Amino acid sequence: MRLSKGLLAGTAAIAMLGATTACTTNPQTGEQRVSRAAIGGVAGAVGGYLLGDLVGGRRDRAERIVGAGIGAVAGIAIGTYMDRQQRELEEATAGTGTNVIREGDNLYLQMPGSVAEFDVDSSMIRPQFRTTLDEIAQTLSSYPETYIDVYGHTDSDGSDGYNLDLSNRRAQSVASYLTGRGVARARIATEGFGESQPIASNATAAGKQQNRRVEIRIVPITQQDVNAVGD
Repeated sequence: MRLSKGLLAGTAAIAMLGATTACTTNPQTGEQRVSRAAIGGVAGAVGGYLLGDLVGGRRDRAERIVGAGIGAVAGIAIGTYMDRQQRELEEATAGTGTNVIREGDNLYLQMPGSVAEFDVDSSMIRPQFRTTLDEIAQTLSSYPETYIDVYGHTDSDGSDGYNLDLSNRRAQSVASYLTGRGVARARIATEGFGESQPIASNATAAGKQQNRRVEIRIVPITQQDVNAVGD
């Protein structure tokens, strides 16, 4: 089992976000979203895989970025850059059930199985999910100075080893779809977590559907990252 205490704390905090009553309501769409205040209240516990290093390591990822000719965001402009991207992602995913979560200058798109639709034992992206991914890809393409981590998850049916492989295939499937919609492949890395990070109970069919999901982490590329490649 490769779960750390920090990782478990991170999962618990994200689950709390889904259950909290500290939400805001969009006056135009009526959609509820977790407020920044609520997120801030559990930020100290988020930790774990969402706040760890980039998949593959920051330096190796920066080398790929530089090799692909992708630039960095100037330090003073990072906050504004991510603010704009957050707003556009919230607009693009409004009404889909996707949670856009901000932690510092990083963004997380939590897409439970009701959004990121995968059939049981499948990594094929269903048509209902493609519409949401198309909107996300369009925004990600408009903000190229970011790393993108795609995390895959499964429900608890099947062995640990099989589910780890399936979750990797789900993450890779989403990464390939985003690439096909114009997001530079050099920006994207994937990792699967199998059944180890449930956001709902695996005791019910509805809970299992929620756990068959993907999450996307978006991290700004800094000038420090790019400079480090030449050191």
